[in-house]
Amino acid sequence: MELAISVIVGFMILGALYAIHARDLLSAVIAGGIVGYGLVICFLLLKAPDLAIVQIVVETITLIIMVAVVLDSSREEAFTKPDSKGYVTAATAIVIMAVLFYFLVVSSASLDRLGEGELRMSQSYIEGAVEKTGSVNLVTGVLFDFRGYDTLGEATVLITAVLGVLTILRIKGKK
Repeated sequence: MELAISVIVGFMILGALYAIHARDLLSAVIAGGIVGYGLVICFLLLKAPDLAIVQIVVETITLIIMVAVVLDSSREEAFTKPDSKGYVTAATAIVIMAVLFYFLVVSSASLDRLGEGELRMSQSYIEGAVEKTGSVNLVTGVLFDFRGYDTLGEATVLITAVLGVLTILRIKGKK
């Protein structure tokens, strides 16, 4: 698993470096997406699917908005000459995306099957949860008592992403 994470982090670094130096803005946005989706795969490999879900939602929303903004404006950065080796860039992006997709499939296969999870952590939640939390609903008790800060953090990230989308759409609508 460490090797897979190291390879993915390497691709994330390459994607970030390409995003910084890309002359075509759409290519830079897509390279930035490589970083975000690579992080999703790392979360899956580290068996944190809740973080992966939040990251994939935020990354997808961000990527859609950024692509829409780039397509609505000029694709070229001001005062630069266009890259004549666009086919090399496209081929490199396809190879990187194929490798990331391979690691996504491998990391998804390493997760426990739905309903067949290990009970090493959840057993303590289940035993005596009503007495510990005061909530008859076990899910509510776990989310708000045992994992309250985690739930608050995830909700904050999602609300921030939605507010960012609404802000950008409102600014675009006023023009």
